[in-house]
Amino acid sequence: MSRADEIFIANCKDILENGVWDTNLKVRPHWEDGTPAHTVKKFGIVNRYDLREEFPILTIRRTAFKSCIDELLWIWQKKSNNIKDLGSHIWDSWADETGSIGKAYGYQLGVKHKYKEGEFDQVDRVLYDLKHDPASRRIMTNIYNFADLHEMHLYPCAYSMTFNVSGDTLNGILNQRSQDMLTANNWNVVQYAVLLTMFAQASGLKAGELVHVIADAHLYDRHIPIVEEIVARAPKPAPKFVADASVTDFYRFTADSFKLENYEYHPLSVKIPVAI
Repeated sequence: MSRADEIFIANCKDILENGVWDTNLKVRPHWEDGTPAHTVKKFGIVNRYDLREEFPILTIRRTAFKSCIDELLWIWQKKSNNIKDLGSHIWDSWADETGSIGKAYGYQLGVKHKYKEGEFDQVDRVLYDLKHDPASRRIMTNIYNFADLHEMHLYPCAYSMTFNVSGDTLNGILNQRSQDMLTANNWNVVQYAVLLTMFAQASGLKAGELVHVIADAHLYDRHIPIVEEIVARAPKPAPKFVADASVTDFYRFTADSFKLENYEYHPLSVKIPVAI
C-alpha cells in the first residue's frame, strides 16, 4: 500500500466524520454556475512523508506527474507569474488578458533582496545557504507578501518552505494556509517532494522528510461523492521515483529529469469540478 494513499484516506475520513461545515457562512469560492462552493474542513493537519522510503503519490486515483512538475518549474525555476510560460491551463481562471496572475507565486520568488553576502532572490538564497551554511536554521522562503496581496489574483495557498539539513540529509516543511484536498492535496505533495529532491541534488545532499502542514484542510460539497468513491478503493504499491543523477544545477532540471517506474493507479471516470 502506498503511504500517500494511507495518509490521504485517513485525512479525508477524518474530515468527513469530524469536520466542520461552513454552510451558514458567506464564502468567496463559487462553482462555474455561480453557486457558492461550501466546504467541510479540519483545522491543522500535519502529514509526514519520508522520501527515503517511497515517493508520495496516490494510486487510488491518478496524479498527473508531469503536469505537477511543469507547474513546479514554472513557479520555482522560471519564477514566472504568466500562464504563457506554463504548459497546462490550471491557472487560466486567475489570469488576466495578458496571461498574468499578478504579483503572485513565481513573481515573489524572483524578487531580489540585499544581504551582507550579496543580492539574491529567494530561490538563489536557499541554494547559497545550503552550500555555504547548511547548519543555518534560517533557510526558508515565503511568498505571502502582505505588501503585494492587493496585486495578486489569488493569494498563495502553499506559501512557505523551511529547509533543514541533518547530516547529509535535506528535510523540508511546507506550510499551506488552505488545501482543496481532492484536487490539490497530492498535487502539492508530489511537487514539493520533487522540489526537495531538486534542492538536495543541487547541494550534494539526500532528500529526506517532507512535512506538510495544512491550516484549513477541506472538501468541497460537490466533491464528496467522488471522495467517498476514491477512499473506498484498495491502494496499490507506490511506484519507484527516479531523478536524473547527472543534473546537479537547480536550473538545469526539466520535467524529463524525473520519472516514475511501475506507476499503477485506479482510473477516475468523472471530471472533478473546480471551485474558483
